[in-house]
Amino acid sequence: MRTLVLALMVLVSACKGMYSFTGGDVGNAKTLSVLAFDNRADLINPMLAQRFTTELQSVMVRQTPLSLVGRDGDLQFSGAITEYTVRSEAPAANDQVAQSRLSISVNVEFVNALNDEKSFAQTFSAFRNFPASTDLRSVEDALVEEMVSELSDKIFNRALVQW
Repeated sequence: MRTLVLALMVLVSACKGMYSFTGGDVGNAKTLSVLAFDNRADLINPMLAQRFTTELQSVMVRQTPLSLVGRDGDLQFSGAITEYTVRSEAPAANDQVAQSRLSISVNVEFVNALNDEKSFAQTFSAFRNFPASTDLRSVEDALVEEMVSELSDKIFNRALVQW
């Protein structure tokens, strides 16, 4: 049993690149930076940019062995919130609307300073439907929290998991 554990330790340490336990490949990177995301959407949620930036930083720090730095990390994330919309989604009887949809889109620029081939610019989107009879203010915080988490996971997967 000891031999097996020792062999696995040697094999893991000999592998090129560094992997986190969640499957993210950070290569030889040691640091990451997540610049504050601007909110450029027509409809502004005043807390969204800060909330999104903080969640993306948290996901990256939690799921990688990287150190967060203010700027110019080995892995760099920046961008802007480009959409925050509420629209009627599903028609119901009597020309009524049954559901509304809250949507968020984020334009992300990812720079891998150690391997430019892994860098990208991409828009990520998430949405949630809610009953049209429900006031947005009563569900907005919960929906935004879910979507910000989903968007952060999508960005992590695209940048570091690359399935």
